[in-house]
Amino acid sequence: MTLCIAGAGALGREVLDVAVACGRYREVVFCDDALAGQTVRGVPVRHPDEVADAEFVVGVADPSARRSLAGRLRDRGLGARALVHPAATVAPDTVLGAGCVILAGAVVSSSCLLGVHTQVHYNATVGHDAVLDAYSTVFPGANVGGACHLGADAAVGANATVLQQRSVGAGAFVGAGAVATRDIPAGAIAVGVPARPRR
Repeated sequence: MTLCIAGAGALGREVLDVAVACGRYREVVFCDDALAGQTVRGVPVRHPDEVADAEFVVGVADPSARRSLAGRLRDRGLGARALVHPAATVAPDTVLGAGCVILAGAVVSSSCLLGVHTQVHYNATVGHDAVLDAYSTVFPGANVGGACHLGADAAVGANATVLQQRSVGAGAFVGAGAVATRDIPAGAIAVGVPARPRR
């Protein structure tokens, strides 16, 4: 089976590392409008409209771009598949939606539910019973506590912490190094310790 990684930029190359470490794909290709016809790390880059008969994962951090690319490939009949680095830990009773990406060193604890195309980056942790809605992102070194809820397209920045039983609303962003001790409203950008929405 062929794996198509949508996006050949920095995160796309990290997703390639996951695919290589998994070793289950006969062929890996990138698809990227801007880089079509080139090669990246020896891997051919195709135009998204040229890809057929493949599974796909989106290697783009921006949730709206990720959503757009996923829809485009899904409309072409490609199926999204979760991709987990062998050096990540995912509890057996945790459910990963199609297209999830879990990078090396990440830990996703017991009884979590990750929606489609969510991403948990290097050395990030997601505590027990957490729910991460579609297209949400936990950036490197971040810690999402137990029973937290991240809304669709929400993101927790590098080395940030969301304390247990807190929610981060849809489209909200918890800035790098911030500590969310209270719920973060939808669409907010929250920074600092404790994290507070910027005006």
